[in-house]
Amino acid sequence: MKTQAPVERVAFRPQSSHLPPVFARLRLPVIGSPLFIVSTPQLVVAQCTAGIVGSLPALNARPSTQLDEWLGEIRETLAAWDREHPETPAAPFAVNLIVHKSNARLDDDLAICLRHRVPLYITSLGSRPDLNRALQGAGGFVFHDVINTRFALKALDAGVDGLIAVAAGAGGHAGTRSPFALVDELRRYFRGPLALAGAISTGRGIRAAQAMGADFAYIGSPFIATTEARAAEAYKAAVVAATSNDILYTNAFTGVHGNYLIPSIRAAGLDPDHLPAAGAIDMGSGLKKTWKDIWGCGQGVASVDAVRPAAELIRRLAREYAPGRAR
Repeated sequence: MKTQAPVERVAFRPQSSHLPPVFARLRLPVIGSPLFIVSTPQLVVAQCTAGIVGSLPALNARPSTQLDEWLGEIRETLAAWDREHPETPAAPFAVNLIVHKSNARLDDDLAICLRHRVPLYITSLGSRPDLNRALQGAGGFVFHDVINTRFALKALDAGVDGLIAVAAGAGGHAGTRSPFALVDELRRYFRGPLALAGAISTGRGIRAAQAMGADFAYIGSPFIATTEARAAEAYKAAVVAATSNDILYTNAFTGVHGNYLIPSIRAAGLDPDHLPAAGAIDMGSGLKKTWKDIWGCGQGVASVDAVRPAAELIRRLAREYAPGRAR
C-alpha cells in the first residue's frame, strides 16, 4: 500500500495527563473521524503515517469477514512504515463500533477487533460496561461519542476512557450544543482525554478546540475529499462545492439526527423541506439502500477547496495550527 511523506511534528501539550503512551506518536492533535462508507484501510494508513489518528467504522467492511482482512492489512502496513521511518512512527488507528441493539454484527466485529488488538476504539449509540472491559482488557483505549452531559455521564459510569464531544455542525450523527457550552459542561465532570467534533476543518480550528479545553480535534468531512477516500467522485465534488448553507440537520434517514448535503437529497428526488417522517433507528446497515446516495457532511466544508491526498491536507492543517498556537 502506498504511503505519503510524513508530516513534520508540531509540538502540542494535551490538557489531560491520562493519555496512554501511544498518543506520543501523534504529530498533530487530531483524530480522523470514522466516515460511513468512505473510510477504508487506504485512508486510515494515510492518516496514521501523516501523524494523526486514522479510523474507520467496522460496518464499512462488508461482510464482517472483510474486517479481519482490513485490520491485518492496516497493522502490516503500519508496521512496515515504522521499520522504514523509525524517526516518525505511525500514529495509532481506531475502529468505530456501533453499540446500538440494531447492530447484529457487533459480537462478530468485537471478536475480530480483539484478535487484532486494535489500540483505539470509538463507540457510538450506546456504552456497555462489559464491552468496555473486554476492549480495555485487550489493551484497547475507548473513546465514546456524546452529544450532551447526560450521555457523557452514562458513558463514564460504563467505564470509557475518553469522550468525544460531538457538537453542533459536526458531520454524521451530530448534536445541537454549542462547542463552547458542551466542552465547558463536560470539563466540570471529566478531566480525562477529550476530543471535540463540530465543523473543525482548519489548523486554527484545532487550536481553538484546545483553547476551549479539549485535547484533540475530531475531523471528518474534509477527509471525504481526499484521494484515498472511498467516496463517489460526485460526493467529493459536492463537498468541495458546498458551504454551510448546503447542510441539513435531520433524522429522516436513520432515525438519528445528522447533517447531510442538501444537493444529494434533491438528487435523490426528495424535497429537503418536506422529508418523510423518521422511522425506527437502524444502525445495523447504516443508511437504508433507499437513501444510499444521500451524503453525510458537516458544516465546516467551506474550507475544502479541492480533492487532495490526505497527507497534503494534514500538512495544511499543521501549517495553520503552528502560528495559531504561537499566538
